[in-house]
Amino acid sequence: MPEDRVTQQYYIATKSSPVDDRAQVLKYGRLFSVFDHLGDIQTSGLGEQGLFFEGTRHLSELLLGLWNARPLPLSSTIETNNFLFRAHLTNLDVSKENQVVIPRGMLHLQRSIFLWRDVCYQEFAFVNYGLQSLLVPFSLTVGADFADIFEVRGMQRQKRGSRLEDRIEKHFVLLSYEGLDKTIRQTRIQCDPAPTAISASAIQFEVNLQPREKLTFHLEISCDSHVVPNSIGYSRAIGSARGEQEQLSETFPQICSSNSRFNDWIGRSASDVQMMTIGNPEVNYPYAGVPWFSTVFGRDGIITALQMLWCSPWIAHGVLQYLAKTQAKDFDPAIESEPGKILHEMRNGEMAALGEIPFGRYYGSVDSTPLFIVLAGAYYDRTGDRDFLQQLWPHIDLALQWIDQRGDMDGDGFVEYAQRSPKGLVQQGWKDSNDSVFHVNGTLAEAPIALCEVQGYVYAAKRAAARLSNVLGDKEKCKTLESEAEKLRMRFEEAFWCDELSTYVLALDGHKKQCRVRTSNAGHCLYTGIATANRARRVAETLMSADSFSGWGVRTLAAGQARYNPLSYHNGSIWPHDNSIVACGLARYGFKEKAGRILLAMLDTSRWADLGRLPELFCGLDRHRGQGPTLYPVACSPQAWAAGAAFLLIQSCLGLSIEGIGNRVLFDRPYLPAGIPQLTIKGLRSGDGSVDVFVERQDGAVRCDVTDQQGEIEVVSLPVVGDNERTVAPFQEQ
Repeated sequence: MPEDRVTQQYYIATKSSPVDDRAQVLKYGRLFSVFDHLGDIQTSGLGEQGLFFEGTRHLSELLLGLWNARPLPLSSTIETNNFLFRAHLTNLDVSKENQVVIPRGMLHLQRSIFLWRDVCYQEFAFVNYGLQSLLVPFSLTVGADFADIFEVRGMQRQKRGSRLEDRIEKHFVLLSYEGLDKTIRQTRIQCDPAPTAISASAIQFEVNLQPREKLTFHLEISCDSHVVPNSIGYSRAIGSARGEQEQLSETFPQICSSNSRFNDWIGRSASDVQMMTIGNPEVNYPYAGVPWFSTVFGRDGIITALQMLWCSPWIAHGVLQYLAKTQAKDFDPAIESEPGKILHEMRNGEMAALGEIPFGRYYGSVDSTPLFIVLAGAYYDRTGDRDFLQQLWPHIDLALQWIDQRGDMDGDGFVEYAQRSPKGLVQQGWKDSNDSVFHVNGTLAEAPIALCEVQGYVYAAKRAAARLSNVLGDKEKCKTLESEAEKLRMRFEEAFWCDELSTYVLALDGHKKQCRVRTSNAGHCLYTGIATANRARRVAETLMSADSFSGWGVRTLAAGQARYNPLSYHNGSIWPHDNSIVACGLARYGFKEKAGRILLAMLDTSRWADLGRLPELFCGLDRHRGQGPTLYPVACSPQAWAAGAAFLLIQSCLGLSIEGIGNRVLFDRPYLPAGIPQLTIKGLRSGDGSVDVFVERQDGAVRCDVTDQQGEIEVVSLPVVGDNERTVAPFQEQ
């Protein structure tokens, strides 16, 4: 009997492809793509899918069709190293006159996608597993709206540029758009082999397959504003791209444990940081997050560099180098620029070029400048790179001048902010939602606003600058900065502590009135070391109380506060990077067990997240047995500092630091939570040396053993003395 007449008596026909709303993400350099589980780009749903280049969506639709229907997905995934997306697809039932003539599953289609050097490469590999030949109508519906990323996010424009005439050739179609900024943006879709029909909206092929025969088709989708790159072909491109990625991967130490879920989380986190960094024109600078923040952000880059410093100091070097290069030199209220300020963000799209948004080069953050100095000090401690320190020092000195002069608007000794550009950010700390800074009754705080964590950053910056000036031989500068740091600490304790809340208040408003709400910001004060020992203990208890710690992590805002909303962006949600900083602060004061609870909470969250990847944030609802965390619908994933959180959490629990001068690796009272009884770190580098370390819980203590060593490098482990929860802080209560 012919194959096309074979049907089961109770055969269940499959007429449509199932819906799967999970977004898949690939990124390389300035190019990133958001697509669905088939590899398609759809216009439905949240509307964020597309192929984006330099802040513009160059492809807004790419739909695969077999016999005029979407294929049936079998499985799809992105490799653990984030390089290649692969989907296994098959045909739906093909019917003729109400008779199934080609049962589903006769055709296997493997679709592979990767990005490299401003080009999206796609491969379609067909195999006929039937007993008869197949003539497969294979089509791609295409569209390019050339929308600015801020239009995709929902901003409305009064006027847009215009589409230019499409160019259609035998092997390719070229779609073009001229923006109001007079820049021509182009998308070129090249096919190999040539399609049977091609237009600006559809590409059609006919795949003639004998039984067991395999045929392969390729697409190259190029995005560029100036020239069309020469094609090198799928095979050469994938080989070159893999080699580049493997070379970068070798710079990361290998971290694994006896907990397989932990290994998956660490592997994905390392790959996410790598993906956010590789190919960027700003060398070794991780972009913030996909899709909304795939560009340079000062604060995000600095914090990611701090999180990754112990294992990847080259990231800190790249971040410091670029931020020094782009440090503000002039006054420009439109972009919140003042001499000495460190960049907040940089955009390259049409709306930024026209000034419709102020983010072409924007300086509206209050914390990037002191954090820049903190990173410079930490980088020197880690590497001992005196030559680079000398290059940075003029930029550090200029940043210090901004802190003392322009940052302290009213001369009260605290660094404040106020919006200067009508298009700029109202709130200029890391919680930059308009409603994120308020009083106990919910009333929004009036500017200028002094955030508690910013004073901690300034304190840490002055102490770091004091150390660096001492290294450079300026003893007087060192003494002055140390004295200024100590005076700031004493003023901070008096102005920001609230005995009733048992924590530091969120901020002081423009009238120097305390914003008496419990937030995670106080945990950053522990991170910087500005807190006294006794108050640090009380802050730690407040942060880990049921109102603040949901079971999945520390909330940005404690339950019960006036504007608490666990579904909001900043007023009750949970951010992995925030939790890593809080955990590091807890560990700094000796609260390792509490830091370990946060580590395990983040590890548990990764179990429920797609690909084991921690997103930018998730909702702050209470944890319940048998239920996962509630995801935030438009969170960036991946997000650089969410990926970096895993590494700062490990460092915090282990008390791990590396001293570049002397090539010494220190484990200060190391701690491992019960869920991670063993941990191995291979290829931990300092100078020209490297070391492999095995860490294990034994009888309530943690033992560190060197298993391999290359070059001159010393490993020291300081044991716990008494209670691991004892407070060990730089200062005692005054």
